Amino acid sequence: MVGKTRRPEMRAILEDYAKRIGRSCLIEITEVRNGDAALKKLDADRAATIVLLDAPGKSLDSKALAKWLGELRDRGTRELVFLCGDADGFPDPLRQRAHQRLSLSLMTFSHELARVMLAEQLYRAFAILSGSPYPK
Repeated sequence: MVGKTRRPEMRAILEDYAKRIGRSCLIEITEVRNGDAALKKLDADRAATIVLLDAPGKSLDSKALAKWLGELRDRGTRELVFLCGDADGFPDPLRQRAHQRLSLSLMTFSHELARVMLAEQLYRAFAILSGSPYPK
């Protein structure tokens, strides 16, 4: 995640979903100072599949996101990195490094809220894949 999650209530929600996701897979939330720092971190791990959260990206509903994650898992994808930017967006080198671009919504949200929304949708996707009653 580019930039910090400064609001304590947003950080608490993000951490709660991360804990829930952790029951299904390993999860690490990393905050970096800027796009250059994110690119440097990604360059250290070339094997990861990079997903950029971007307004003009592909829109998926929750079931389609779960299906896509399940397909990646079944094809042997070992590491998936979701990049959530800050208010300045992403520099071009970071955009070029992405394998996929996803949009959370046609609406614009603060980067802190977008992070929480991503975490909830990832938790929901894992719940769908496991047959949990959560995604009703």
